[in-house]
Amino acid sequence: MNLSGHTEPFAVLGHPIGHTLSPVMHNVALQALEMDAIYLAFDVAPERLMDTLPAMADMGFRGVNLTVPLKEVAFRGIADLADTAALLGAVNTVEFTASGLRGHNTDGVGFLRAVDEAFGCDVAGRSVMMLGCGGAGRAVALTCARRGARRMVLTDLDPARVAQVAEELHGVDASLAIECVEPSPAAWSVAAREAELLVQATPVGMKPTDEPLLGPDAFRAGQMLLDLVYMYPATGLMTVAREAGAQAANGLGMLLHQGVRSFEIWTGSTPPVDRMREALEGRVYG
Repeated sequence: MNLSGHTEPFAVLGHPIGHTLSPVMHNVALQALEMDAIYLAFDVAPERLMDTLPAMADMGFRGVNLTVPLKEVAFRGIADLADTAALLGAVNTVEFTASGLRGHNTDGVGFLRAVDEAFGCDVAGRSVMMLGCGGAGRAVALTCARRGARRMVLTDLDPARVAQVAEELHGVDASLAIECVEPSPAAWSVAAREAELLVQATPVGMKPTDEPLLGPDAFRAGQMLLDLVYMYPATGLMTVAREAGAQAANGLGMLLHQGVRSFEIWTGSTPPVDRMREALEGRVYG
């Protein structure tokens, strides 16, 4: 990579940011397309985000991704929202346009492509349980509702989050069956076992020492688990699910496909998806 005064920067912002693998896949794509550009990572506190983004635009950044806990901050702070961001209530992709900041959300398409890739199915007509209703969980739940899920089961340590997401799901589809589960491992296990697809959307599992939130009694053969944690080949929860006969995948596919869509928004070009996948798998699987 030859950096110069003409090199165009892209970046991902988060707080913390040390876990991110976005630079791995995006820099491979930029090099494959022979673009004079680089993709970086910066730790930005939530209260500084809406000052930082305009400054990055002034500095010539081409585009920015956002990760926890900045997606909702950007949603509240950016006036020009694409339909994807407006519908999901969060911004994970910022486009710098001549008229200012434009917020997008590529998590929904990334999730749907990841489910299809990992399990060969769609979420339409299925019972889906969200283990965690924070930023990522909320976006996935709303995506499932819009896609035609038959039933949504919601749980989180914060009951207020569950209530908010349930209300928003009813706004998407008033006929959608919604179950809100109390925050206890026993209740989670009963509800999880009845679901066809379980989505783990909490930070639990980001540390190798984290104990799985569910035990083997929460799973059965024929189930699917998508754990949005992507830094390891298998989280503890994935291991538990597989031992109980369920299929399980980590969040690497969702990271890949949301990144592909972000790249398309910023550049108007289709990146080399296979090269990006190889770079991510090389880092995670060694």
